[in-house]
Amino acid sequence: MQTLKLVAVSAGLSAPSSTRLLADRLLQAARYRLAEQEYAVDVEVVELRDLAVDIAKNFVTGFPSEKLQAAIDTVTGADGVIAVTPVFTASYSGLFKSFFDLIDPTALSGVPVLIGATGGTARHSLVLDHALRPLFAYLRALVVPTAVYAASEDWGSGGDEYTEGLPARITRAGNEFADTVAARPARQTDEDEIVPFEKQLADLRLD
Repeated sequence: MQTLKLVAVSAGLSAPSSTRLLADRLLQAARYRLAEQEYAVDVEVVELRDLAVDIAKNFVTGFPSEKLQAAIDTVTGADGVIAVTPVFTASYSGLFKSFFDLIDPTALSGVPVLIGATGGTARHSLVLDHALRPLFAYLRALVVPTAVYAASEDWGSGGDEYTEGLPARITRAGNEFADTVAARPARQTDEDEIVPFEKQLADLRLD
């Protein structure tokens, strides 16, 4: 059974936070979908609030702490990434942007990404298409079509005849994300990569 690794990045500042809750719900939806397809799934959440000081020090010193480097490696080594941020001043949070500024521009190339955001009002929902999609397009990630914005009034709401409720949007986005992750070839690990010269040496037969 193939094991897939899903990582959620949450930029919520409070504990608990609606941003972390949305990340957890999206992870759960994707995990259920992959389980239906008989995949084993490892999940991990990177809480950026716990890395705020390390991120700031990295910009000053140019060197990540051990904890920050581990978080970066976790995200860049995932088969799929869920990225969720609160909305501040009509865009993603500074902490969210600062973390992804530390990601190598090619490290998420082709990696499926599901984007989400939370805010106090539905009027900020355009942040998904005007800020988050361009960010991950620059990182060459494969952003799934459905993104999820959760305003304060969305929690506990089942929607109406014109609008899907939050649970339905989470399920649809999670399913799209899971299907995209499952359809993508497994990522090569460092152990799978063979240096051409080493391969030539391995192929030599000495009598």
